[in-house]
Amino acid sequence: MPPVPRLTACELLQKLHRLGFIDVRQRGSHLLIHDPNNPGRYAIIPIHSQHVMPLGTLKHILNSAQVTVEMLEEA
Repeated sequence: MPPVPRLTACELLQKLHRLGFIDVRQRGSHLLIHDPNNPGRYAIIPIHSQHVMPLGTLKHILNSAQVTVEMLEEA
């Protein structure tokens, strides 16, 4: 398994949009996205700054969205 890439929130959103996720709503700096084809696949993305996301936060987002690192790299 390849290592988790270091991404900003904007880069992660671009990749998740390419995988079919759509924006549902935003409250403050947190954006809720989900996959319209699978209602169980959703994630909340914190868009705080242009800095690289902490690794634990990124892993949690990928886990809740049911996205693997391989799928993320292909997008």
